[in-house]
Amino acid sequence: MNHNERVDLSDLGLSEEELFSHLDNDELAAEKITAPRYSYWRSVFRVFFRKKLNIVILALLALVIVFSYVYPMFSNYDPYANLSDSLAKHLRPSEAIDKFGFSIHWILGTGASGNSTFDAVWNGARISVSLAFICAFINLTVGVIIGSIWGFSKKVDMVMTEVYNIIGNVPYILVISVMVMLFSPNFWTMVFALTVTGWLSIAYFIRTQVIIIRDREYNLASRCLGTPTIRIALKNILPFMTSVIVTMIATEIPSYISYEVFLSYIGMGLSDMSLGRLIYAAESAMVTPGWEFEFWSPVAVSAIITVVLYVVGQNLGDASDPRTHR
Repeated sequence: MNHNERVDLSDLGLSEEELFSHLDNDELAAEKITAPRYSYWRSVFRVFFRKKLNIVILALLALVIVFSYVYPMFSNYDPYANLSDSLAKHLRPSEAIDKFGFSIHWILGTGASGNSTFDAVWNGARISVSLAFICAFINLTVGVIIGSIWGFSKKVDMVMTEVYNIIGNVPYILVISVMVMLFSPNFWTMVFALTVTGWLSIAYFIRTQVIIIRDREYNLASRCLGTPTIRIALKNILPFMTSVIVTMIATEIPSYISYEVFLSYIGMGLSDMSLGRLIYAAESAMVTPGWEFEFWSPVAVSAIITVVLYVVGQNLGDASDPRTHR
């Protein structure tokens, strides 16, 4: 048949009702595709555990959590238990073991008050890691929610962009320092100082990612089919944003530990014996022969915690990218 020839529909032997009928638009059916069953999180963990290094790093992270949260519950740590014993202060590991007997408590020696350096470090780690997790949770929750709205709404975009241009140009470390100086240097003051503007840069980054993904062809097609915005956000945008969010967690948590250590080291941090406070208190031990363990132990634990959290987060972020699920 010549394609230019006109077809007489009456030759088909069909009524007008059969030829032309209204087709209902099913929004859910429009989004369905014929494809093998796919589990996002199963694919994430399959890709993550494919690398043997991730298993080793994850085991180190488990040890860090156990020693930071479980061990202090059973160590019965008392920083002033041996305060009156002048012979128990500033002992090397071998000297502490000779004096008190072999125990995990004395494998890093003793501090200025005769306390166990090992117990002090992990009690300090519990405070520092808790601070980092709380700050990361608050900043990421607020940042992701506001950033998502910021990316979808043009009116919010106009207002928040101006807010970001003003507040974003103020150095973050300056904001934290001023907040700590204005209020008492306790745990929740530090949380407030790290979160009062910490969410803004996260929200701006999320806003940029949402705008990029929002205008891709498959999302424009979903809009044309009448798919609700919330469904587009949850089904089309969120899976691609998950890897971004996990990667941000990997960088945010170690950074808060670093902020705490830095501020405590210069005397503006927590009043509690966190890792930073331990480093600050043992500053003189860094150059005193025989006392090195008091200074380098919290430094080493801080480095191990930050590196382990960063590596786990980065690799989990890579595994969360749907483009790696093959």
